[in-house]
Order: sequence, then structure tokens, then C-alpha cells
Amino acid sequence: MLAYIKGIVAEVTESTLVLECGQIGYQLLISLRDAQAMPRPGEHVKVHTYLNVREDAMTLFGFLSKDDLDVFKLLLNVSGIGPKAALGVLSALTADDLRFAVLSDDAKAIAKAPGIGSKTAKKLILELKDKLSLEDAFEKKLANTQAADPNVTTDASTEAVQALTALGYAGSDALRAVRKLNITEDMDTETILKLALKQMI
Repeated sequence: MLAYIKGIVAEVTESTLVLECGQIGYQLLISLRDAQAMPRPGEHVKVHTYLNVREDAMTLFGFLSKDDLDVFKLLLNVSGIGPKAALGVLSALTADDLRFAVLSDDAKAIAKAPGIGSKTAKKLILELKDKLSLEDAFEKKLANTQAADPNVTTDASTEAVQALTALGYAGSDALRAVRKLNITEDMDTETILKLALKQMI
């Protein structure tokens, strides 16, 4: 029904945004991360929206990026996770972090989200893992990084994981091996790859 709203920021709290558009103030529920990144009152902003309709209420959810909105919709498909819990996940994790947490079976990272316990985190991983791919996760991470900074290129860690998957290792195993390493800024892809391969043996 509503794909997005462009308007002027009227008021922002940790969980809500009032957006003025055509002399109407729309109240949207937002994640803590988006609240912190929101422009100041009086400034213009574009917010991607999701309208949740229940018998007793209609609630509008807002997101600064379409990627967050897409992940929010994906989370709603997990049994036991409603809109507010999904928003809680996106308050604790970026869309990129969530995808990598799911692909690497990192239930602890997901369980840090408010209202998400260890059991729900494991169920979330189980239900979403088949709907995500490591290649897609890397492409979206690169796109999101470049949107924030057009001069940024793929980092060595990402390239090392891509190389491992190209060698035939499972994406989640490759990601786990690279994450275990103590990577410093001066390490290149080849160095990270060699160290990660030792982890895979």
C-alpha cells in the first residue's frame, strides 16, 4: 500500500519517528539504529514503509534503507517473530550482520537482540538459512558499504571467504574460519586465506 514516504522529520525518539508530509504527521515505529541515524528535525528524509494491519490496530513501520525493510519482511516469515521482535533484531544487528550471523550459525549474536532468546535465535537460523546465500550476502554488504562510501572496495577478509567458497568449502565454514583469525589492517587476502586454510584442516 505505502512503499515509502518522503517528508520532513518532525520528531524522533528511540523507537518512533513523526514524519510530516503534506501537512499530515505520520507516526512510524523505527529501529534504534535508524533513530540514531535519522536526520535532525526540520530536515528532509525518505523512509521505506511497512503497514502492519491487525484487527485492533494499524501500525506503520519505517526504515532508512530498503535492505532493512526486505530483511524485516524476511524476519516476519519466521514463526514466533512478530513485527516488534523483528524491529528489535534490526535494532541490534544491521541487515548485513544478520545475514552473516544466520549463514555462520551464530545464534549468540542474534540472541543479543531484545526479546530474542537463544531458542528463538536458533529457530530463526533454521528457518532463514535456506533463504539466504553467501554470495548474495557479500554482494549486498558490498553494495551497502559502497552506498555509504563510494570509494570503498571489498576488504581482504571478504575476498578470503569468497576464495574459500570458490575452492569448494561451505560458505558457513569459510566464514567461521576467517572470523576466528586475529586480522590486522596490514594483512592482504593471500595471507588471510593461508591462515584460514590452516583452520579448515
